[in-house]
Amino acid sequence: MIFKKKDNRLAENRKKNIFVEFAESVLWAVCLAAFLITFVVQAFKIPSGSMLETLQIGDRLLVNKFLYGIKLPFSDRYLIKGADPERGDIIVFRYPRDPSTDFIKRIVGVPGDIIEMRHKVLYLNGKILTEPYVQHLEANSFVMQRDFWGPITVPDNAYFVLGDNRDNSLDSRYWGFVEREAIRGKAWRIYWSSNGWNFRFERIGRLIE
Repeated sequence: MIFKKKDNRLAENRKKNIFVEFAESVLWAVCLAAFLITFVVQAFKIPSGSMLETLQIGDRLLVNKFLYGIKLPFSDRYLIKGADPERGDIIVFRYPRDPSTDFIKRIVGVPGDIIEMRHKVLYLNGKILTEPYVQHLEANSFVMQRDFWGPITVPDNAYFVLGDNRDNSLDSRYWGFVEREAIRGKAWRIYWSSNGWNFRFERIGRLIE
């Protein structure tokens, strides 16, 4: 009987050790995931067609949050500033009119740039900006504010952003500039893409540019 009690205690201790190890593994995994999401990379899903054809509805992206700097958790204040966002970067940011909502657009104007649009053509510092990624679904239809505006000088610490689907995008033409602190990160790669049961395997791993 004594030996059986010892055996039972050993079995119970082993079970406790296994449970403790499992709990520690889960805790470390949660902490690592929280660290990555807060400081390094985060996943986002494309809900609309404002960035067609570059990004499709249903694309799921990894966004590099480390590139532009490290922010305080749950804050837009930088602990360490990284590289400055560049013209052409596709960024995820807090929508200025509703900071609880994330938008994704392309930067077309950085601080100090003078930009304007005439007949759907974007001018940067007095010269036509070549934009091979842009599509116009209403090529022969012109609308003020959407297709004619400027010139505008981009202020310090701010960026002018547009959707690649230029005729169907709610962007800086309508609500103004994006502050640097509102930028969450740069779109990096597509890790999954589907729209309903339409799985687009050929898009997986694609670099976003």
